Amino acid sequence: MDRDDKVPSARTELAQDRTDFAEDRTVLAHERSFASWMRTGMASVGIGLGFNALFPTLNPTWVAKAIATLFLLIAVLIFLSAERRARTILGRVEAHQIAAIRPIRIRLLAWAFVVATLALTGALWWLVAA
Repeated sequence: MDRDDKVPSARTELAQDRTDFAEDRTVLAHERSFASWMRTGMASVGIGLGFNALFPTLNPTWVAKAIATLFLLIAVLIFLSAERRARTILGRVEAHQIAAIRPIRIRLLAWAFVVATLALTGALWWLVAA
């Protein structure tokens, strides 16, 4: 009977190990997804700045600023949705063998990008084209 008792226990331990590894992979995948969304937001910031820089002679000037602002606001939405999704997913899974990013760091990073983008938007409208 001892042999029969050990076999299910060993199987259970192996199954738990596989589950733990799968959760670790899921955590890492979601961290990569968060980083990807943040890069996408930064690309939107770059498009907005590039558009404003490339078309300073566009008359009226508010048109170029409005289009650039649209891209900057899209970036803000991307940052906020990436933060929300990452915190939700990481709240459901548990890291076992890896050091996962803490949700507070995700929130701080996302909000730092939001504040910087909104400041950039304000500067875009405040600065007078020379």
